Amino acid sequence: MSTAETKAQTVKERAGYALNNEFLRNAVKFTTERLRLGKKLASEEHGNWDAWRERGRQIRLHTIAHLDYYLNEFAEQARANGAHVHFAETAEEAVAISLQIAEHKSAKSVVKSKSMVSEELHLNKALDSIGVEAVETDLGEYIIQLADETPSHIIIPAIHKNRYQIAELLSAEAGEALPPDTAIMAGFVRMKLREKFLEADIGMTGCNFAIAETGSMVLFENEGNARMVTTVPKTQITLMGMERIIPSWSDLEVMATLLPRSATGQKLTVYMSGISGPKRELDADGPDEMHIIIIDNGRSLQLGDPEFQELLNCIRCGACLNACPVYRHIGGHAYGGTYSGPIGAVLTPALNKNVAEWDDIANASSLCGACYEACPVKIPLHDMLVSLRRRKIEAGRGDKLEAMGMKGFSAVMGNAKRYRSAVSLGKWGQKLVVRGGEIRTRIGPLKGWNSYRVTPSLPKQSFRDRWPEMEQEIRRISGTMDPVIADRLSERLRQQKSGKGENAHD
Repeated sequence: MSTAETKAQTVKERAGYALNNEFLRNAVKFTTERLRLGKKLASEEHGNWDAWRERGRQIRLHTIAHLDYYLNEFAEQARANGAHVHFAETAEEAVAISLQIAEHKSAKSVVKSKSMVSEELHLNKALDSIGVEAVETDLGEYIIQLADETPSHIIIPAIHKNRYQIAELLSAEAGEALPPDTAIMAGFVRMKLREKFLEADIGMTGCNFAIAETGSMVLFENEGNARMVTTVPKTQITLMGMERIIPSWSDLEVMATLLPRSATGQKLTVYMSGISGPKRELDADGPDEMHIIIIDNGRSLQLGDPEFQELLNCIRCGACLNACPVYRHIGGHAYGGTYSGPIGAVLTPALNKNVAEWDDIANASSLCGACYEACPVKIPLHDMLVSLRRRKIEAGRGDKLEAMGMKGFSAVMGNAKRYRSAVSLGKWGQKLVVRGGEIRTRIGPLKGWNSYRVTPSLPKQSFRDRWPEMEQEIRRISGTMDPVIADRLSERLRQQKSGKGENAHD
């Protein structure tokens, strides 16, 4: 992001920069469309997709409802496997544990596989402060690190960049011009990272799922870098959000079906690794020492909350981002936090105790429900966004002008005479701004809307005005209808006249 973007204080301001960035909009549109199509085809090919979604939802609901039990079981089994298990209540505590391990090992370098939790903790900056080089080994994360930016997408960090911009970044790192050719650029990164893998003192990963029954961690990836991170360095640190747990390996079958199809349209990820402790005596590779840091950092605040506990069901597939019409226009950085899109609009305020700083993020949504339809575990994110907006108003942090406007709207729409008067006044008043049947002026509440589209003018004749004529026409043609249909139509008209039309059912 530019300096101006990083200084922007609101979602609306940051979105303004994004909407004026043609490179970003085209890159995000292209990739999200490809991911949406891939998910659609993969889910249709699988069959019974909604049944599997429900299975996934039930697994996550059960796990989160008994989270303390499964966390204890996981910790016991992981320690029995030889791993060191740490619990961190806050981000600061998790960072302190990580730095303590690095200092104890006299580490000079850390190689990292993709981890949104490490982004949440701002861990790279913390490692740099004690002289430890942190190198991202996921291709997208590596690109973002070179650009000194944060990820713009949960699973595709550099979604907002095209290959020409990436070639420019890699050329600066290579010290020579590299063509915008995917194979050549990937080859350069592979060569650079191979050296980093061999030199690293610590390997650091996230955790897609933790298996309670065996104390194992499961990593999904497509590049093979996570396997290098977990086998070459002598010490491994795994950062695990406390909700990332599932009860058993049989439950993983469901998640391994839902996640890749929802994320990228793949039947399976290229690599799925199950790790149960450090290297054993007869193992050919693996770390000598393994640390698992289980992180709360605001997650437990959602437990017992009927409106937000299901937020912890998230499996971080990114499908809600790809489906969201807002995200697809403004990208991830406009949300201002580690997590973007619909999940970020709910998760960021939740992890930060819904502080006023994040009040505006829930407005970055059309509430269309596309995120719910895309979610493989059926998280009702659109309902949660409404709840966040309600809580903002209840806390007295609502916009005063908006509140006055809604009161006026309610007064007009709640009274037929006022409504008719307002429409008549609107038809007269719009003559000052209507041109060719459209209102393009950018004043008052029309400024934001008309900056990117136009407002249609009020029609000369409304549907309400046309209804008497339409009713006569319906009666005229009802004589040629099937008698059963004609009777049903007549009954509906009769109910409407008597004021019962809203509750009538065919």
